[in-house]
Amino acid sequence: MPRSVNAVASRARRKKILNRTKGYWGRGKNVWTVAKNKWEKGQTYAYRDRKNKKREFRSLWINRINAGCRQNGISYSVFIGKLHKNNVELNRKVLADLAMNHPQAFTAVVDMVK
Repeated sequence: MPRSVNAVASRARRKKILNRTKGYWGRGKNVWTVAKNKWEKGQTYAYRDRKNKKREFRSLWINRINAGCRQNGISYSVFIGKLHKNNVELNRKVLADLAMNHPQAFTAVVDMVK
């Protein structure tokens, strides 16, 4: 009895990965084993970096708030402490946007908590 292999499904599975690796550099786009490894590694990085993106943005917001605070004569840590003490419910994302794009509004927030 001849060996039964499902060539249709195998080809579809390979083609799916090769379609996902279009645009990769070198053999990563057209050699099955290389493309499969590159795609799997890329998915690992994508999962990891979705978490890292949150960290990086928080760090960026803190830097922007700190710069805005220093211009108004207060340090970041003192400012955040006073925000919590005065029950101001503005998160770091909003504060960073104010510090960068609306300096007068940010100064008003700083003066309010001083």
